[in-house]
Amino acid sequence: MTCLRLPQERVVSPDVEKEYNLAPYVKAEGGDYKQRFPNVNEAKVVRKIDMRVVPVLCILYLLAFLDRVNISNAAVFGLKRDLKLGGNEFNTALVVFFAPYVLFEIPSNALLKHFKPHVWLSLCMFLFGLITLLQGFTQNLGGLIACRFFLGVVESGVFPACFYLIAMWYKRSEAQKRYSFFFSSTTLAGGFGGLLASAIGKMDGMRGYSGWRWIFILEGTLTCVVSFILYFAIADFPEEVTWLSQDEKDFVKARLYEDVGHSKRHEPLTPKSVLEVFKDWKIIVGGFMYLGLIVPAYGYAYFAPTIIQSLGYGAIRTQLLSVPPWACAFALAMLSATFSDWLRMRYVFVLATTAVSITGFIILLVVHDNRHLQYAALFLAAMGTYSAMPIIVCWFNTNLGGHHRRAVGTAFQVGFGNIGGIIAVFSFLAKDAPKYIPGYSIAIAFIAISLVANTVYFLGVSWENRRRDRQAADGVHAHLSEDEKKRMGDLNPDYRYFT
Repeated sequence: MTCLRLPQERVVSPDVEKEYNLAPYVKAEGGDYKQRFPNVNEAKVVRKIDMRVVPVLCILYLLAFLDRVNISNAAVFGLKRDLKLGGNEFNTALVVFFAPYVLFEIPSNALLKHFKPHVWLSLCMFLFGLITLLQGFTQNLGGLIACRFFLGVVESGVFPACFYLIAMWYKRSEAQKRYSFFFSSTTLAGGFGGLLASAIGKMDGMRGYSGWRWIFILEGTLTCVVSFILYFAIADFPEEVTWLSQDEKDFVKARLYEDVGHSKRHEPLTPKSVLEVFKDWKIIVGGFMYLGLIVPAYGYAYFAPTIIQSLGYGAIRTQLLSVPPWACAFALAMLSATFSDWLRMRYVFVLATTAVSITGFIILLVVHDNRHLQYAALFLAAMGTYSAMPIIVCWFNTNLGGHHRRAVGTAFQVGFGNIGGIIAVFSFLAKDAPKYIPGYSIAIAFIAISLVANTVYFLGVSWENRRRDRQAADGVHAHLSEDEKKRMGDLNPDYRYFT
């Protein structure tokens, strides 16, 4: 293959030059992407991306998470009584969601490469809205389990696909605020769900339906309607959108090329390429980083209303009191994300936020006679857990270079991590109410697992950065062309991981 020689001993193959519009690159000393596009205003382009990519995905994931956890609000309004659920049958209905949710993460991200994101994500959204609506008409445990299973199938592709799509638009140094804003849709959904449930619950008996049925019917209908709007609003990959000029598209691709290397966007994702990704130890560790926080996160999301009700509050007041912890969690998540991006640090903020989380769960574990302190501890549990999670996913995801490694790595981290959802729903059992000592103990143990995994990852990537610095000084990889290096993604010897 004929190659083009750069002034600073760089080599770029013609196919890469064409894909990333690098003709100016081979002529300009230094090859900075801003020099190659003097007529493109980077700040203006990023603002345009901010307006068109992240807010739409936030709406999508807000409704996805709302449809996933609104069963906790429905339980307060008599779902278990009306469906005659006894013992651990309610927990069984919850856990069924996670089996397909875990299994279909990677296949879903593979499908995202074959369908345009706006088609795939809006289709998933319509389907999980429809299934949520149908939950409102279930008459027994079997019907509820069937709905929860298929809800897990269609929701499995949403979260990793959204994270993967965001990573294809932003550089690593500017990603954390966007990831945290997107991920904080979960906290907004939790607060929004409590407010909605408190209002919808007053419809109890209308047209012969209980209040909990109306929660599913109305929230599912809302999701279906919004899915049609988002079909036209969800952004595709940078090279496919119509709201950027050709120069702006080339600019976005070129700046990502310099940040993380060749995207391999059009290369097929095969079983062999998937297995190749799993040869990297960091992929496995990334799964445990997320798994450890999923247990307390779902423990809180599914059982916070029940815990608050056990403190002696009525159904409507319980829903209202579930809102403030979610709002505070959103505030801390955005604050920590802003400073994380500003300081270009991840591990320190993971430690700080998980410390807040574990403090909350320890208080809940040992205090059982002060409902004001117990309620305050719920704030700490929610704030710490839901602030640490987006940092962990962003840190791991944006450290991966290229479509293949990001698609597989993100899907594995989210899929493997959501095994924690299975653990969470059987950690808080009715027989343990109101103290829930096993549940809080398990949550604390898994937070510790996450801390260990994050520490291993931090030490590993820090060592790798130092090793690459030494190799660069010794000229170990001088024989590799720039093209060959960029195609290696984060395995590129010139690539440095965020720590």
